[in-house]
Amino acid sequence: MTSPTWTSSAGATGGRGGEDLRWLLSRLVAEVPGMLSVAVVSADGLLLLSSEPEDGVPRHRTLGPMGAAADLATVVSGLGSLTSGAATLMDGGGVRQTLVAMHTGNLLVMSISDGSLLGAWTTPEADMSTVTYHMALFVGRAGHLLTPELRAELRQTDGRRQR
Repeated sequence: MTSPTWTSSAGATGGRGGEDLRWLLSRLVAEVPGMLSVAVVSADGLLLLSSEPEDGVPRHRTLGPMGAAADLATVVSGLGSLTSGAATLMDGGGVRQTLVAMHTGNLLVMSISDGSLLGAWTTPEADMSTVTYHMALFVGRAGHLLTPELRAELRQTDGRRQR
């Protein structure tokens, strides 16, 4: 099985943290059966890292959010906000994870740290306990890498790319 091409919404970052996150993301999708696409989204809804190639053309999946990583990031951010609001209304505490099961796939969103989210799109046949387990491992390993400095660097580099 070949590893998918991984990019940051910001391109290459100068720090080691971005490279470590990309490496962890590539292992996540390459090693978890049924996992098709992954996005790391900041607390304010910006895509930080994704499994989409830079040109936005999916090469490793045939199903999923239409277009590109930005679509997955938008859905992950919106779902995270919605479930957080629901938890507040119900006095349920912080949301750890959210699962949406659909006919054509599953969307799993997990909290990483200080509001950052990890979202994964899977095939409908994916074993969600395995997906959840591996996502939790990623969150445990990646949480300390998503420092304010790395998030700022990813956002700043992304702004330069869009000009």
